[in-house]
Parts: sequence; C-alpha cells; structure tokens
Amino acid sequence: MDRRQKKTRAAIFAAFSELAAKKSYAKITVQEIIDSADIGRTTFYAHFETKDDLLKALCEELFGHIVGSAMDRTHTHGLYSEGSAPHSVFLHLLQHLEENDSNILGLLSAASSDIFLRYFKDSLKDLVRLHIAAQTKEHLAVPQDFLVNHITGSFVEMVLWWLKGGRKMTPAELDRCFAAVIEPIL
Repeated sequence: MDRRQKKTRAAIFAAFSELAAKKSYAKITVQEIIDSADIGRTTFYAHFETKDDLLKALCEELFGHIVGSAMDRTHTHGLYSEGSAPHSVFLHLLQHLEENDSNILGLLSAASSDIFLRYFKDSLKDLVRLHIAAQTKEHLAVPQDFLVNHITGSFVEMVLWWLKGGRKMTPAELDRCFAAVIEPIL
C-alpha cells in the first residue's frame, strides 16, 4: 500500500472512529463516513466493500496490534525503554490500552461498544489460549475452550469496569487483581 492509500485509509478510520464515539454503529451511514473523511464514494469503495468490512479492518488493525505485541515478548513500543517488558501478558495488554492509540478506549466505551468489545474478545482468545497452554495444570476440571472463554470474558469485563470507573487503578494494580482471580484456576 502506498503512502497516499495509507493516508486515505487513516482518514476513513479516523472518520469512522469519531462517528462511532458519538452514535451507534447501526445509525452510521457510509455517506457520513465519506463526508467526514472528505473523500469520494469511489475512494471509499476502493478500500472497503461495506461498512462492515471497514469495521472489521479497523478492529483487526487496533486489536491485532495490541494482541500481536503482547504475543511478541520482544516488542517494546516505547513502553519499556528503561527496562524489559513485563512478565504478565495481561499487564502488557493493559499498558497498551492505557496508551489509548487510535482512541481505542473511547471506542470500547462508546455507543457502538458492543461491536468493538466482541472483536476485542475474539482477538484476545488466541493470546489467552497460548497463555493457558503455557500455565495450566496438567488436569483441568473444565474444557480448555471453556476456560479460554471465561478468562477472555473476565478480562474484557475488567477493562470495561476500569473504563467506567474512570481508570483509577494503574495497569499494574489491575494486573495484580486479575492475577489473583485467575491464578487459582490455572
């Protein structure tokens, strides 16, 4: 993708994110996205076939970066210039969320949050599955898929609780609370 295409795509993402923060996904029209991004209809459709494709691409970019960086333990993204990455993959995720790149926290708490939360949860499942495989006891009392779903859902709900409470706890404090809840299971 050349620089012009990247710039157009970024403008579409920004316009869509801004609209999603103000109104529900179902009420956002392609025309509103086009107008806000200051592009033509043909340009929009050259990048995305539908509004749903735009949503999927935006979520893949946002959550893919966060989850991918948590999976890549060597990734530092400026967070750990003074030291090494945290031992906890969940702390790493929380620190990325706190950076709030592309207003991800706004999207997770906006009128359209259900859609973004679903994508966030789906994106986390592979990471949690890897984490569980490395940490679990030999004989689990529940199926691994059940455990992955439970831990992923708990993490997403914790992030929502954190956002709704005004982000009063630090990522490290949240990570300690989350560890206290999930470690007995693992």
